[in-house]
Amino acid sequence: METELSRWVADMPGVDPLTEAARQRIGRMARLFDRLLTQVAADNELTAGDWAALSALQRSGPPYQSSPTALYQQLGLTSGTMSVRLARLAQAGLVESVAAADGRSKPVRLTPLGQERWRTATQQRTAREHQLFTDALSSENLKDLNVLLGRLLGRLETEFGQATRHDVPQDT
Repeated sequence: METELSRWVADMPGVDPLTEAARQRIGRMARLFDRLLTQVAADNELTAGDWAALSALQRSGPPYQSSPTALYQQLGLTSGTMSVRLARLAQAGLVESVAAADGRSKPVRLTPLGQERWRTATQQRTAREHQLFTDALSSENLKDLNVLLGRLLGRLETEFGQATRHDVPQDT
C-alpha cells in the first residue's frame, strides 16, 4: 500500500525518505502537543496565549511581575495584542497592575489566583505528557530519545541559531 510519504518522496527526487519521515513526524507531534496545551488551557479557563503570559510572569521569579513591553517582546506579540490579553487576565483576577518606581510604566504581576491557575494547568499538562510518553516508551527508550533529540536540536541551533526555550503560542 502506497503512503502519502512514499508518494511525496517519489515526486521529489533526491529526498531521503528516512529524513523526511522523521521531519514529518516531529512536525505532527509538535502540532499534537499544541493541541494538548490548548485543551488543558481551556480546561482551566485560559487560552494558550493567556497561559504563555502567565508562564512568562511565573518564570520572572518573585515578585512575578514584568512590564507589558517586556512581556509582548518576550512572547512575540504586538503591544495591542498584549494589552487585550492583560486586560482579559486582569478581569479574571489572574494579574494586577502595580505602581512603578519611575511612575511611567505600569508593570503587571501574577495574583495568588493567577499563580494557582498557572500551577494547576501546568501540573495537568505535565501529567498528561508524562502519561503519553510512558504509555509509548520505556524509561530507557525515553533516555535514548532525549539524547537523540538533544543532538538534533544542537545541530539545528548550530545552523539556525538558538531556539526560544519556551513555547510561544500565536493565538490572541
